[in-house]
Amino acid sequence: MDQGAVPPVFSATAETDGDQLRVRVVGEVDMATADTMFQTALREPAARVTLDLRAVTFFDSAAIHALVRLAQRLPGALTVLPSRQVRRVLEISGLGEQAWLDPA
Repeated sequence: MDQGAVPPVFSATAETDGDQLRVRVVGEVDMATADTMFQTALREPAARVTLDLRAVTFFDSAAIHALVRLAQRLPGALTVLPSRQVRRVLEISGLGEQAWLDPA
């Protein structure tokens, strides 16, 4: 039992700039938080959506499912900026070559 541990922090914030929406996600994206990430990315209508996951420390199958659903809802309009951990999970799951995944 881990006594005194700080619970993981999660946040998903959206910022609109014209017809562009930038969603910044921080912390762990799992079955408890994946839907919040999904809903935040769809909250405002936008021609382009950037999902900034560079501060994500954990990304599980529920997060992958939410991301695939976003890509289906936003065809050609989604760009994902992954953290090292997110990129690795997407590569392992066979999603490492998707057009929406930033190659940098």
